[in-house]
Amino acid sequence: MADFTVGDYLAERFAQLGIWHHFVVPGDYNLILLDKLMLHPQLSQICCTNELNCAFAAEGYARANGLSACVVTYSVGAFSAFNGVGGAYAENLPLILVSGSPNTNDVAQHHIVHHTLGIADFTYQIQMAEKITCCAVAVKRAQDAPTIIDRAIRAAVLFRKPVYIEIPTNLAGAACVRPGPISAVSDPKPCDACSLTAAIQMAGEFVNQHQKPVILVGSKFRDVATQEALLQLAKAIGCAVVVQPGAKGCFPEAHKQFAGIFWGQISTLAADSIINWADVIVCAGTVFNDYTTVGWTTDLTTPRLAIDMDCIKIPGATFTKVKPAEFLTGLAQTIHQNATTLLEYQRFKPDPPLTHRSLAQTPLTRKEISRQVQALLTATTTVFVDTGDSWFNGVQMQLPEGAKFEIEMQWGHIGWSIPAAFGYSVAEPDRQVVVMVGDGAFQVTVQELSQMIRHNKPIIILLMNNQGYTIEVEIHDGPYNRIQDWNYAELIHQFNSRDGQGKGLCVRTDHELAKAIDEAKARREGPTLIECVINQDDCSKELVTWGHYVSVANSRPPLHA
Repeated sequence: MADFTVGDYLAERFAQLGIWHHFVVPGDYNLILLDKLMLHPQLSQICCTNELNCAFAAEGYARANGLSACVVTYSVGAFSAFNGVGGAYAENLPLILVSGSPNTNDVAQHHIVHHTLGIADFTYQIQMAEKITCCAVAVKRAQDAPTIIDRAIRAAVLFRKPVYIEIPTNLAGAACVRPGPISAVSDPKPCDACSLTAAIQMAGEFVNQHQKPVILVGSKFRDVATQEALLQLAKAIGCAVVVQPGAKGCFPEAHKQFAGIFWGQISTLAADSIINWADVIVCAGTVFNDYTTVGWTTDLTTPRLAIDMDCIKIPGATFTKVKPAEFLTGLAQTIHQNATTLLEYQRFKPDPPLTHRSLAQTPLTRKEISRQVQALLTATTTVFVDTGDSWFNGVQMQLPEGAKFEIEMQWGHIGWSIPAAFGYSVAEPDRQVVVMVGDGAFQVTVQELSQMIRHNKPIIILLMNNQGYTIEVEIHDGPYNRIQDWNYAELIHQFNSRDGQGKGLCVRTDHELAKAIDEAKARREGPTLIECVINQDDCSKELVTWGHYVSVANSRPPLHA
């Protein structure tokens, strides 16, 4: 037992959970812990350039792997990581944030130490963490570490939210018992059988009494089991299935029942027409905020069955302790077949867009970039779209069967896509990761290009260079939305140093972009950055519409008492 430590306990739990990679930024309060994690034969340690990127890389890893972990140092590290942890909370991703902390003797003796606020009270960091996690714990004695660590891990698994674990530097190497079976913390809380049965019965009766049902899928249902159960329900009803923008990819777009992305006035494939025509909506993991409702202009008054992560809401009743996958599967067995909305949708559905055109040396446009990226997508592609016009361009694309789509719509942090795509590629090395990002967003997290190069990740980055924050321009313009231009295509070569394989290309015409994409597809080592130079005012009509209504919502005067 003397050879087994608190750090070893955490490492073994990571391995048991299948968190094969953990993302770190070293600092003196976590170095002993990093040593212990490195010693585990099944774990790989991925160093990041800063703690913001570290947290976002872990967030991207969680999207692919289901669980993730990042390890930072006290205050100067954790404060930066909190931004990415907040994103994981908003996006319902279970990320384990581990922070080293000062020696327990300094805590007991009320010393003032470095990397703190200069006060003798060291509880401020866990108090902050409590606001952005579903469970925040601090190890104060080595013998308590197993119970405390397991409590946090179980919360992450159960609630699909980030958790925080604080381990003092001198306890990471302190003696600790070995962990027991992982089932003690990884098995989620079971359904209440009576609540499940009652919810299925009442929901079935509620939907069956309506004539025009439609399913609306939201971003909360990322796990495979729930998505498979959702497919069962869709098949059982036979109705049209519409997806919110943050859930693009959660229902296969090649499926015969797929009816577009519902996003108010900027919906795709006439999804808004069929939603407005329906007389009941089965809302599966939906999120209604100012962004998804286009500045609150989309007001759905249609009766709803709301299926959330931990409860079922039917007009007149709410059922808790019901797992969505089990509920969807049960409902599929009791619901009536009703293809009315799918049949009606065939009248609304627009003709597919033309995808072929002759290339020329004409100035590059946003629309042409989207067309060529569409042609790039395959069954093994995962597309990351950053906050900005990339949202609207990406949502308009048609995902082939097997393709995946990642967006951060609730948190909406510009620059998220660069470190998140890196973390995702660590977990899914066999998928082709394509990133669409604006120049302003790219400047926030550019450093993680170096880790893509370091780990030979053949990520394709399409950077829209229009010298500004286009999404902000459409919400509220001002000189602050113009940024310093960079030589982006050349910049990536500076990260290569002596042995890196990153490649930068600058394109200004249709033909140059096609040639650059072909070159990027052929590369197997290192990222390819394609700098797409477009006109500063070139943006999608969807962004213009959305930006107008969000601006109106932001500018509402205060309500008078």
